[in-house]
Amino acid sequence: MPPTGKTPLPPYTNLDPEAAARKLSDPIDTARFAKAAAFAAKGRDDLARRGYAPDGQKRLRRFSTWEVCRYLIPVAPAHFRRVLKAHPDLPQGTGEGGSKWFTLEEVLTLRDHFDAEGVATREYRPWRPEGLPAKVIAVANFKGGVGKTSTAAHLAMSAALDGYKVLVVDLDSQGSMTSIMGGKVADEWQTAFPLIAKDYAQAVQAENTVRAAAGQPPLPFDETLTEALKVSPRDVIQSTHWPNIDLIGAQLNLYWAEFQVPVWRMQLRSWPLWDGLTNALDSARLLDEYDIVLLDTPPALGYLTINALAAADILLVPLGASFLEFDSTGRFFDMLYSTFASIEDGENAARRRDGLPEMRFEWDAVRALITRFDANQQTDLANVIQAYFGDFMTTYRQDYTAMVGQAGEQVNGIYEADYRDFNRDTYIRGRETFDRTWAEVKDILLGTWWRDLQMAEAARQETSHG
Repeated sequence: MPPTGKTPLPPYTNLDPEAAARKLSDPIDTARFAKAAAFAAKGRDDLARRGYAPDGQKRLRRFSTWEVCRYLIPVAPAHFRRVLKAHPDLPQGTGEGGSKWFTLEEVLTLRDHFDAEGVATREYRPWRPEGLPAKVIAVANFKGGVGKTSTAAHLAMSAALDGYKVLVVDLDSQGSMTSIMGGKVADEWQTAFPLIAKDYAQAVQAENTVRAAAGQPPLPFDETLTEALKVSPRDVIQSTHWPNIDLIGAQLNLYWAEFQVPVWRMQLRSWPLWDGLTNALDSARLLDEYDIVLLDTPPALGYLTINALAAADILLVPLGASFLEFDSTGRFFDMLYSTFASIEDGENAARRRDGLPEMRFEWDAVRALITRFDANQQTDLANVIQAYFGDFMTTYRQDYTAMVGQAGEQVNGIYEADYRDFNRDTYIRGRETFDRTWAEVKDILLGTWWRDLQMAEAARQETSHG
């Protein structure tokens, strides 16, 4: 201990090199990484299973009468109980006394009943225009740690609680979204990889037909492409513990796509590599089966992210209220411009030569969303970011609360957390964080659907008058 009143030296001074050397292990070889990876995989599985039931399955909790009436179905608790008593064929929930607990499947059934029998001025089911496809929402930023997967997961859960049917596509080989959704993915053949491989295989088949007619040698067609042709998008979709959320999962081998896609593109320069995911969603008519397709992307502007952005109708870009994340997000927008403008220029030069209409990428809406927001420390910088990004910004800033952190430790979303584990006010504040984010995203979603509906109606009228 230093004498009283004497300022201690910084901890990085007077270090002994010989003592430091004694603390070191032998030099690290590549095998040591395999050992570390094995320990991490075991730890990851152990931690992920914190949110699982004792039998190793992940299950969605039940929702109380209080939650159903406050958040899910706009009815007073007393009226809700009267309706259940008058209709014994409806789900009655479990539990004793006035507070019953319902599965989400039961809530959805009850919502359908109130939609058919309830007050006409209330919205018991979310609006979804008939005859229009699902909206594809990509959550992307090439900076890690901005709350991208957490935001995407909670949006999927928010939409599901609201009554929408959601398909989540995990394009990040880290597989965090897959863990949250309780997915099990053995290898890359249970990810989006074979869907992109199939798109390339079909392009090669078409090219080889042309080459055969011209007497030219065919492009190589290996076992990977042969197997990919057998895969349907429905083959890689798995159910989750949410009754109205399905998943195309990810695991480490999905990263192989980042190396394989450019090789394929070099072999067939005419293959539009950015359309692989779009074509997969279209070919299986998944946009008719789901209301929302949510794409969680890797923290990089690679080929998987490019596929996601090309498929998206709406782009959400999470960022923290810090200079570095603001700067990184600005560069992300710059790379989006240069990447997609370059694709447009290259494609349209060829299209003009062939007398074909030009193509362009277009998104219904783009919004940057501030996450992990601390109003006490970050308001000034958040206001600056808002001023520079303007209408690219959401108005709501996603607060970070203790409840969000605690749910994250259990590999759960906050909607999966039982409010009885918290002070009720804490639960309400924590839930509001994502409820308000969903409200703003839903507002964009409904607006784009409405605009599409008006355009479709105008096109029908023009056709009928023509």
